[in-house]
Amino acid sequence: MTTESSGPGPASGGLDNAAYAQLRRSPEFERLRLAFRRFVFPMTAAFLVWYLLYVVLSAYARGFMGHKLFGEINVALVFGLLQFVSTFLIAWTYERYARGKLEPLAESVRGAAASAGPGGAATAPKKAAPVEKTAPVEKTAPVEKPASAAKPAEPAKSEPAKSEEDGE
Repeated sequence: MTTESSGPGPASGGLDNAAYAQLRRSPEFERLRLAFRRFVFPMTAAFLVWYLLYVVLSAYARGFMGHKLFGEINVALVFGLLQFVSTFLIAWTYERYARGKLEPLAESVRGAAASAGPGGAATAPKKAAPVEKTAPVEKTAPVEKPASAAKPAEPAKSEPAKSEEDGE
């Protein structure tokens, strides 16, 4: 069994291959890709350099990384914690960049996609129909089993059961 294409097709509300190829050549799509790459590639390179600096200093500059700043806190610990801080800062910066720069460009690409669809019909993904709320199900009294199916009652124990930890 094989599939016809790996991407979204007309059956799923996406573009067919010819419409995607046309959209891919559009100036709106190229501007979006360029704006995305202008942020992602330099930021990825900067983070990798920062991370590799940490690794290299940890391996070859042990005296510097072991220098105590205050108490038991040394340079290596501060650099390690700054890795987390820089990761969150990059994510926050990307979110702001995407909201201000990429989302408006993506909207123009969606507009171009709507006109590039088969026959010029809008091909933007359809929103899912809202889910209807149903009334809560009323709980009913449990059905009692016939006396013949019931288990015999166990006799009450006068002493609590000893655990395996007690050793007995």
